[in-house]
Amino acid sequence: MTPLAWIVVMSFAGGLLSVAVASVLAFTARPTWVPVLISYAIGALLGAAFLEVLPHAIEAAESPEKAAMNVLAGIMLFFVLEKLVLWRHCHDEGCQGHEHHDHHGHGGGHDHGRSGLLILIGDTFHNFVDGVLIAAAFVESTPLGIVTALAIIAHEIPQEVGDFVILLHSGYSKTRALVFNLLSSLATLVGAYVALSHMQALVPVFLALAAASMIYVAVADLIPGLHKRTELRATAQQVLLIAAGIASIVLAHPLAESALG
Repeated sequence: MTPLAWIVVMSFAGGLLSVAVASVLAFTARPTWVPVLISYAIGALLGAAFLEVLPHAIEAAESPEKAAMNVLAGIMLFFVLEKLVLWRHCHDEGCQGHEHHDHHGHGGGHDHGRSGLLILIGDTFHNFVDGVLIAAAFVESTPLGIVTALAIIAHEIPQEVGDFVILLHSGYSKTRALVFNLLSSLATLVGAYVALSHMQALVPVFLALAAASMIYVAVADLIPGLHKRTELRATAQQVLLIAAGIASIVLAHPLAESALG
């Protein structure tokens, strides 16, 4: 195959395979597991943001200060987007006081799609950057491109599992969650096209926005729900699952670094 054909095939496969594996894992989870898996999703999001995306954003930016500014702007952007989603929900259904909050009284209630929407936006940015990395590697050499694509698939799987769980937590059906994740994965092809068009100057911004979305959703939307269960056993379970989410990113990190470094 030509390098261009390799780029198209591996960019397409890189997005779809990680989503497919993650969806199989998430589909086998029982509905009662979703509140528990939210803790794992938090760890996967924070691990991906601080160990994978943010370091690359700082490295690609003009300076660490510029990268930090982009992340801060991204957090503000996602705060405004969430407010718009809340406003739309209240406008359509009517909200009195704080009734738009989780009315189930526990971490398992859905949030009217707020977290899911923000995760999809951030994941789209992340997939876009993955496409840039795949194309850049294939331009260097075909073997490096193949290894890079495989590394991206490997380190995307734990994050995609977390994203899928968050979509279910936000009230998405399994089918809708799968469809939206697949659509988001197509951004990998767009990123590959941009890389080939020598428009890589925007990559640091997209990386920062991807990191901002992960941090914001984990800290602002998901962690507060965990505090509704204060008993020691629940807290210990949450800490262990968050650590497991981070560990899954750490275990995939050496493979990704060896290929992308």
